[in-house]
Amino acid sequence: MSNSSDIKVVDLPRIEDPRGNLSFLQYPDHVPFPIERVYWVYDVPGGAERQGHAFRTQREMIIALSGAFDVVLDRGDGTEVRHHLSRSYCGVLVPPMTWRMLDNFSTNAVALVLSSTLYDASDYIIEDYEDFIKLVNIGNH
Repeated sequence: MSNSSDIKVVDLPRIEDPRGNLSFLQYPDHVPFPIERVYWVYDVPGGAERQGHAFRTQREMIIALSGAFDVVLDRGDGTEVRHHLSRSYCGVLVPPMTWRMLDNFSTNAVALVLSSTLYDASDYIIEDYEDFIKLVNIGNH
């Protein structure tokens, strides 16, 4: 993980065992920020999407604990990058000022999100992609 502001796919440790496998993560070895909040998204209907948004300062790591879904990321330069998550030992780092959307959920998927901040409604750029683009273009985050 060279730069904590980069979008990066992180392979987490896997300990394979006939009794069941184990994966883990810890700061700073696998997550480049202290974890302030953890939340998870579940019971999303198969094939559905979660509305997009961005954060001014918050960094995230998103992991598919169960099932599969796509993380669609856009840094505001018109390039969309799609990451398919389907293994619980792989996560995507999402830097601040990155528009992100979760879609293509399989039935019973669980998305785990590790956050660098406590919940702060003023940090969200919610559901208005055009506002996000304006902020990126003027460098006002």
